Amino acid sequence: MRESEGVVVVGKEGLRGSINKTSLTRDGHQVRVVLDDGREALVPRDLLERRRDGTCYLPLSAGDLTLSYVERGRESSEAIPVVAEHLEVGKRQVETGRVRISKQLREREEVVDEPLLKEEVEVRRVRVDQRVDGPLPVREEGGVLIIPVVEEILVVEKRFVLREELHVIKHKFEVRDPQAFVLRSEQVTVERIDPTEPAVDGGGD
Repeated sequence: MRESEGVVVVGKEGLRGSINKTSLTRDGHQVRVVLDDGREALVPRDLLERRRDGTCYLPLSAGDLTLSYVERGRESSEAIPVVAEHLEVGKRQVETGRVRISKQLREREEVVDEPLLKEEVEVRRVRVDQRVDGPLPVREEGGVLIIPVVEEILVVEKRFVLREELHVIKHKFEVRDPQAFVLRSEQVTVERIDPTEPAVDGGGD
């Protein structure tokens, strides 16, 4: 880097100064930088980086330099800069992989065969032809519901005759009525893909 008078130097934390025409030391390895507040420091020549806009960038702050005030018109003694490195720790997100998840709709048939209770009524007509005094109540004998049926007949005298009885018998038995039902379920497939491959939404119909 060539040294010239009036080259602006900028650094970290607002550091700003310039390089004068006598900035290069005798050994040629250090450069004298004069800050805007009047202090100056010697910095290694290799630390200065020339920018396109004509300025020089110094990757240090004022706290990293050994500074001294100088009087105008007097040569100041050379100072040995003390440089310290600071570790900056940061985090960034890195994509390590991608997965494509797809859903498939599948159908299966299941047979439901459960016993069902069913009742049937059997009606038997039982002839009686027995004289009674009037209508008779419904009764139940041995699990059989008996419904009397009476009839008035015209005779010399009016009387009730039990014409017949209806015997109602209940029969219980099990019947099966298999039925097929279609059930749906979803299955998920996880496929690992290349992170450089463009992401495409996957899904089952």
